[in-house]
Amino acid sequence: MKELSPAAPRALLHTRRVECTGWEREDGLFDVEGRMSDVRTRDQDGTRGNVPRLAGEPVHLMSLRLTLDEHFTIVAAEACTHQAPFADCGDVNDLYGRLVGLQIKGGLVKAVKERFSGHLGCTHLTELLGPMATTAFQAIGPAMELRRAQRGEPMDDPKSAERLLDSCHGLRRGGHAAVVRWGARGA
Repeated sequence: MKELSPAAPRALLHTRRVECTGWEREDGLFDVEGRMSDVRTRDQDGTRGNVPRLAGEPVHLMSLRLTLDEHFTIVAAEACTHQAPFADCGDVNDLYGRLVGLQIKGGLVKAVKERFSGHLGCTHLTELLGPMATTAFQAIGPAMELRRAQRGEPMDDPKSAERLLDSCHGLRRGGHAAVVRWGARGA
């Protein structure tokens, strides 16, 4: 496995962790949960309006759950600020219910920014939506393929080639995966 080159001598300052998980529910819907934490290596004393934190304690610790249908439409959303740098950060959690009705597809970022820009949202919860959207595709797509196969239908939905072809280098027209999956030879 290829690795990064050796780093120059350095001191750790900050670690951000993002974890996203996809779940298939018994009712046929899907949950995608995201969790983000930011941990610093130095104490924060609270003199800048922030909540004091000891080194190693999360400055940010936030979770978001999206419930989606098979069309990637958000049918429920819940945000939780477990720890934040400012006392009133969690006041925006309920606003993330306004994600309901949005569909995870092109244009999602623009729609989210319109709803949660500036003081209308939390930068960190909003940022978490990007990797959660990717997780939704990674989880729901294969689950839907399996459902179609179990019904005796073709595994790919008719729009999958249109949506995925040329979306990245690995799925480029003429690439091995595109040729095997869709017969999409180069131009």
